[in-house]
Order: sequence, then structure tokens, then C-alpha cells
Amino acid sequence: MIAPPKSLLSLAASFETLRMSQRLRRRGAAVLEQERALRALLGPMSQTAFGREHGINPGMTYAQFQQHVGLRNYDAFSPYVERMKRGESDVLWPGRCRLFAISAGTTTASPKHLPMTDHSLRHFRTAGRQALLQYMARVGHAGVMRGRHLFLGGSSALEEYDDGAHIGDLSGILMLNLPTWAEKHLHEPGPEIAQMTDWSAKLDAIIRRTRSRDISLIAGIPTWLLTLADALRKPDAETKQRFLTLQALWPNLECLMHTGMPLGPYAEELRQVAGSKVVFHEVYLASEGFIAAQDAESSAGLRLLTDAGVFFEFLRVEDYHEARLHTAGGKAVPLEGVEAGVDYVLLMTTPGGLCRYVLGDIVRFLSVDPPRLVYVGRTHLQLSAFGENVVEREITDALLHTCQRHAWRIVNFHVAPLWNTSARGTTKTGRHEWWVELRPGTVETPTGPALAPELDAELKRTNEAYRNKRQNGTIDAPFVRLVMPGLFEQWMRENHRWGGQHKMPRCRNDRLIADELSRLSPFSEH
Repeated sequence: MIAPPKSLLSLAASFETLRMSQRLRRRGAAVLEQERALRALLGPMSQTAFGREHGINPGMTYAQFQQHVGLRNYDAFSPYVERMKRGESDVLWPGRCRLFAISAGTTTASPKHLPMTDHSLRHFRTAGRQALLQYMARVGHAGVMRGRHLFLGGSSALEEYDDGAHIGDLSGILMLNLPTWAEKHLHEPGPEIAQMTDWSAKLDAIIRRTRSRDISLIAGIPTWLLTLADALRKPDAETKQRFLTLQALWPNLECLMHTGMPLGPYAEELRQVAGSKVVFHEVYLASEGFIAAQDAESSAGLRLLTDAGVFFEFLRVEDYHEARLHTAGGKAVPLEGVEAGVDYVLLMTTPGGLCRYVLGDIVRFLSVDPPRLVYVGRTHLQLSAFGENVVEREITDALLHTCQRHAWRIVNFHVAPLWNTSARGTTKTGRHEWWVELRPGTVETPTGPALAPELDAELKRTNEAYRNKRQNGTIDAPFVRLVMPGLFEQWMRENHRWGGQHKMPRCRNDRLIADELSRLSPFSEH
């Protein structure tokens, strides 16, 4: 397919931006869009082995859908996916699936392989386009389309599985399936660099290619955006020029699109390295599907993408029990049943064939019309070893607020339970152990004993269960270890998570990661 001229692309983007602005102002449309999304999914699913097993038919109501199909996590879908990988047709989605995305695996012992059907690819293209249009509607113009867009993603090199099936990183698969106009006029760093698997070598290649390009948008996970910024701000080997901000290097840079983790711990530093006029734009997606994107100020939350081909349901956190998912299906609600201020486990029915799939994310709606939400944490990424039920967002915010008071900058962190063991070996009480890496060079020198009481106070303020456990002695005061620079990088390299879409788990309810950090850092400060 021949790509249209860049001038025509910019003109079309201006028109579509106006249409998006009008669409975002419409009230009451989201529920109807979700009803249409479910109807569009039921037809194809009724033609599959999974659909026949569960009595799915194109004309069924939501109540019937809810009654016939139970909630499932990835483990329950895994046998179906294995059949698809072996070449069987019509398993979760009509036809044969030849592409499978590997999840980042933040909370799982082994990566998930997720079907990327033609309809899945269409969903990601549609949702990505909507997310970009929502940015342009926010700022009121389509100027970002005049430059090129640099995406920091995983490798586009795919591994052949069996009989023509290929497996790879989601971002790499999407790069291989870009629209012709995007590949020609927008996308960086180009196919040759995109397929590189060595992150350090890839970063060097990106820098060499893009220093002289007209970059108007950069997208990626906050930690990797900072890594790129640090590398780009070093003096050029030939010209010896040094740029203090990314905008100084790329004068037309106007958008920094971030995803993958809450921006909070990195917001201030990213703003310093990006440039004062760069606008931040948050998108929320998983390997299973696109979920939400920013359409207003960040404090308003992210707009649920209700018209991009995915049907969403929501289960109150208190009703979620992983061992009893089969009993919880009737308690989930569609978008029209959600309430603001309530924490929900997110469920997805996708054009990849995942039906009432438990993603594992916890979200909270800030408003329901329009539907805007925030990411709260993961069902597996929380601390509840002592019954405190502290979620990832509360942990992140506690450290962020503490460090902001002292102008300390966060590199990475992890929190785990540390049990008190009695003479009889019982472990009913204990404390939180924080592993924290801060950037050097602050006026006030941070120490573990200085951090601990402030983190303790923040969690007492925001989490009633934690406060009660601290008062009755179930949880002791936290223990903070400030680690040497590079510890988390070393852990991620050893665990093959360095680069791409990988990120550091913020907490675990066990000591799997904490004990590995202890092995790598025998001299951590506390």
C-alpha cells in the first residue's frame, strides 16, 4: 500500500482531532459503546471451541453471558493457547493464530503467551490511534504529526515456535504490523534497530540514528525514558555538543508518552530532562489489550477506551479470591454498574479470544461519566503477609511523598515482608523491608533510619488496616535498606529483564526478590 504524503497526513490528523474533541464531550456514550463491543465479540467467539463449550451465541444478553462464562486467569486459558500454538484452528478465535505476544511477566514465574489474532492487531492499531488523538485533542492541534515518533520497545525479532507460529514481544509485533503511513512518515528507530535484542547496543544505535532527526514524540516506560535521556545528554562524540534537555536536542519535541508503570517516582526528573514545554501523556495498556489513555489533566485519571474492540468488566477487590474465581462471575459488573472511589479487579474480553479474563490489575474510577480511572496495583503486587492489604499504589505514593519532601530522587525500589521468627519457628509478626536506590548528589544525605519513620507515617495515614496492625503490634516499624547504585540493574540483567517493556516489581508478598537482592548486596545501608 502506498503511503499518502506527509502534508496530507497532517491535514487528516487535524480533522480527526476535531472529531475526537467532539466525541470526548459526549456524555452517556461509553455504556452504549461497551454494549456494541460485547455484541461484536460474541459472534466470532460462538464459532470457536471455547465458545461451543460455554454456550456462547451471538444474540445472548449480558446476563446470559455472565451466567454461562466464568472468570478465568491465564492458567485456565493456557491449555487453549497451547492448542493454538500447535496450529489448531477455531480454538479461542476463528481461524488459525500465527502470532503470540510474550507478556513482560512482572508477577508470573514464567511469561504468558497471548494470541495476537488479526482482530487483536486491529484493536491495538485502533486504540493506539485513539490514544494519540486524545493527546492532540488535549493540546488543541495536530502539530505532533509533523515530526517523527520514537518508540522505546522490545525487540521485533520473533522466535519461531512450530509450523509457522511466531512468538515475540508485543511492542515488537506491533512494530512489524505498522500501517504503511506510520512506518514511512512517523516511526523510529526503524526496522533494523527495532529487531536488535541487546538493549545496550540498541540504545547506542537509537542515539546515533535519532540525534539528527526531527523528533516530536517519544514513547516508553518511564525508567527507560530516563535511561535514554541520560545517554542522549552526554556530549556527542563528533561535535562534542551537550544538551541539557531533550527539547534542546529536538526543538520540536512536544509529547512524552509514558506507559507501563505509574509516573510518580520519576515525574520530576523526567520533567527536568524533557524540557519545560514538553507535554506528558499517559496511556495504559497490557499485552492483552489497550485499556485507557489520558484525555484531560493527569489528576482526572485516564479515559477508558470503550470503543476499541475490548469489553470490560469489574469485580470489587473484596470479592476477588483467586482460588474461588468460579464463584465470582455473577458479582462482576459491566461499565454501567461501576461506582467512583471503589477498587475493582479488571476483567477483559478481547478479540484475541480471552473471555472474562482476569488481567490481575486493580483500578479505581475517579468518575463514571466520562469513565476515568487510575491504576491502583496488581492483585499479586501487594503486601498482605500480616493482614495489612497495602497495594502497590500506596507503597509508591508513600516513597514518592517522602522523597519529595527532601528532594531525593528515586531510581528503583522493592518492598517485601520480613518476619519475626520465635523460638518455636512461628512467623505471625514482622515488618516491611524496603530496598531503595536513590540518585546520588543531593544536598541532604538520605539514610535508612531517616526514611523509615516517614514511610511508616505515610502508610498509617493512607491505609487503615496498616495503621491498625501497627497499633496492635502485628507489624513493627519498617526496615529500610539504601542500596549501592546499580543493584536493581544487576538484578534485572540477571533475570533477563533489562530493556524493552520490562519493569521492576514494586513489592511481593514473599521474599523471592528480596532474598536475591540480599545476595547481590551484602553491604546495603540501613
